[in-house]
Amino acid sequence: MRKNKVKDIWAAGGEVVTGWLGIPSSISAELMAQQGWDALTIDLQHGATDYVDAVPMLQAISTTDTTPMVRVPWNDPAIIGKVLDAGAYGVICPMVNTAEEADAFVKACRYFPKGGRSVGPLRASLYAGADYFQHANDTIITMAMIESEQAVKNLEDILKTPNLDAIFVGPSDLAVTMGEAPGFDPRYPAVYEAIEYIAAKCKEAGVIPGIHCGSVAYGVDMRKMGYRFMAYLSDFRMLQQMVSRSLPAFRAGTPSAIAP
Repeated sequence: MRKNKVKDIWAAGGEVVTGWLGIPSSISAELMAQQGWDALTIDLQHGATDYVDAVPMLQAISTTDTTPMVRVPWNDPAIIGKVLDAGAYGVICPMVNTAEEADAFVKACRYFPKGGRSVGPLRASLYAGADYFQHANDTIITMAMIESEQAVKNLEDILKTPNLDAIFVGPSDLAVTMGEAPGFDPRYPAVYEAIEYIAAKCKEAGVIPGIHCGSVAYGVDMRKMGYRFMAYLSDFRMLQQMVSRSLPAFRAGTPSAIAP
């Protein structure tokens, strides 16, 4: 079975930076895959992408050694199984608030006896190899999202979930559930303290901590906290930012580093 580059980086003590795909296009996925990300995550929850879009995007990512990952729309074994059968090498599951929910998520990603995933890796066997079934349980990444005050309170129990590889913090929803405004890079004291707490508890449990960052500066801070899987913006946000900065410069005739 093809190795999982993300797991190899973690095993060597390194950190992973993933791109985030919210635009339903195999062309933009292929372009992003050639930019040097360790992984690319297709967002089926908040992006404009559906399963039918995701399959050719996974194929496009496969033209490189970038690890293909998917954030599913919900903790539902049906869609989890479909994205894995399509070749996702990691699944990020939103809104995991209890140990029971974490256990259900992980078991949906694992074949018997570690879980209850149905066997039928249609495209996955093309991408990963004919021995996919024999090695998938040890190769596929399971990543539960901690993005509520309830989940933080239950974190220690969630981290005891067998075969859970990583945690991914959703900072915007976490801030909202703690009474603050949504958005990237929260620095509200209680929310920031919770993010620090999550990183520390993950380290104690031997589970990889991950988080979505909206700026380089926030990424530096998260790296110092011990986060070893970081998403940076998204294809949608990067396109939006580039156009919003470069178009006014072009109109004004004032070249800059953003718009030479």
